[in-house]
Amino acid sequence: MVDQMVRKFLSSDFVVMLFHYDGIVDEWKDLEWSDRVIHVSAIDQTKWWFAKRFLHPDIVAEYNYIFLWDEDLGVENFHPGRYVSIVKDEGLEISQPALDVANSRVHHRITARDSRSNVHRRAYKTGKHGLQCYGNSTSPPCTGWVEMMAPVFSQAAWRCVWYMIQNDLIHAWGLDFQLGYCAQGNRTTNVGVVDSEYIVHRGLPTLGGSDHKPLSTPQKINSRLEVRKRSSYEFREFKKRWSEAAKQDECWIDPFPY
Repeated sequence: MVDQMVRKFLSSDFVVMLFHYDGIVDEWKDLEWSDRVIHVSAIDQTKWWFAKRFLHPDIVAEYNYIFLWDEDLGVENFHPGRYVSIVKDEGLEISQPALDVANSRVHHRITARDSRSNVHRRAYKTGKHGLQCYGNSTSPPCTGWVEMMAPVFSQAAWRCVWYMIQNDLIHAWGLDFQLGYCAQGNRTTNVGVVDSEYIVHRGLPTLGGSDHKPLSTPQKINSRLEVRKRSSYEFREFKKRWSEAAKQDECWIDPFPY
């Protein structure tokens, strides 16, 4: 899957950086493109940890868009160049390709592909956990929202998002609900999901192992459980920090009050 993604992006004149969370780098040298990409290695870290340290806005200032993607994405029906053209035409500062429902793990209704649409910006049906989305809904994940497995940021949006990422909260849970504040304007119009260029989200857990390991390997089950527990803690901590920062900043006026 990584090989397919890299080939597609390189053929569309992208610069590619691979984050190696398992410490394995040399084993990729048998792929013809290996010397054409940037390799960064740190064991047992996540892409948000890497992004905070190696994608500082000043470092990536020459690039118009930042694709911060997981490795378990199928791109058979995705073309990076066409995607960027659509994002520009639609004025999307933050976006993601829609998910092929038949073959993807879909967590939120808004990310599901609408085959009749080019781009959509909101969901109208009941989603996970019974969430109700209506035509006048103004809050994520009904609108102004993308998922964290395949976000795409404009240069300006990334400068904002980078400062929002916390150094120590490496799983970035909770960040997706706040991305709309970096949309350079109205999140209901500047954040969207591109239907005509779609991907498959395999939903393969990597850090900590699989959610469904045989009972003969309890240490792997425990490792995955620890990752989930840490992620849940980070979600609560991120919301706490956001709330405290908003209270302490006397100049802060929330443009999207609930």
